[in-house]
Amino acid sequence: MAEAWALVEDGVVIDSRDADCLVPWWSFTKTVLAAAALVLVRDGLVGLDKPVEGKPYTLRHLLQHRSGLANYGGLRAYHEAVERGDDPWPVSELLTRLDADRLRYPAGEGWDYSNVGYLIVGQLIETITGSNLDAALQRLVLAPLGIETARLAGERADLENVSMGGAEGYHPGWVYHGLLMGTVADAALLLNRLLDGSLLKPELLQEMLSPFVLPGPVPGRPWLIPGYGLGTMTGETTLGLKVSGHTGGGPGSTIAIYRYLGGSVARTAAFFRTSEHEAKTEEGAFRLLKG
Repeated sequence: MAEAWALVEDGVVIDSRDADCLVPWWSFTKTVLAAAALVLVRDGLVGLDKPVEGKPYTLRHLLQHRSGLANYGGLRAYHEAVERGDDPWPVSELLTRLDADRLRYPAGEGWDYSNVGYLIVGQLIETITGSNLDAALQRLVLAPLGIETARLAGERADLENVSMGGAEGYHPGWVYHGLLMGTVADAALLLNRLLDGSLLKPELLQEMLSPFVLPGPVPGRPWLIPGYGLGTMTGETTLGLKVSGHTGGGPGSTIAIYRYLGGSVARTAAFFRTSEHEAKTEEGAFRLLKG
């Protein structure tokens, strides 16, 4: 399978190809983590703009990649270890290698994509709920939105029936904030139902979709005015669409899940490719949305 997709219109899948295939959701997991965190905000269990205990950054900073925390994607040793097929480092070792307590800029005064920030979000969710992350995501987001196929992968064996492209044997623990896997159709349906407002109050949904606008356009990718909300990539594309969702990629594959924020019909698309080409995957999703 080289490509798979699902297009949802007004809550119904109207176009698909291999949409029942299990695939890694990669960084679309961030959107689900953000939704779970905002449910906890909704329920008064955590503050969006209150500093995380003992830290200078807030939950909002973490969700919007404005905490100042580093990202391990820049570590050469990380890429070498993944390529060798090593087991993931313990979290403590990862944070030591990154010198993670040293912020790269004061919280709220910059922007830098950080998986470590979302690792901390996952830890906060576990602490507040008193359960492991998979159980928390199931209870807070996946079950309320009627998503049945998605679950966190913890071991290599969890990915045996998942389409991994050329990355068979990959250890999902290398995605330190957690790697959700599910069908392509459920990825589209999840974003569709989330942005329809059935989980979050309108004011929280608006917070999720309000972007910190980034310098654009993005070279080689179909983003004219890119931005990042709370767990969502939100902005204007070169195809003339304003969208919100997330692109995710890792060894062997890429997925793009987006909602068209305009028009009279609610359209959400998920597009998956067994390649690491983010631009082509995003273009596939945006073409489905444009119709």
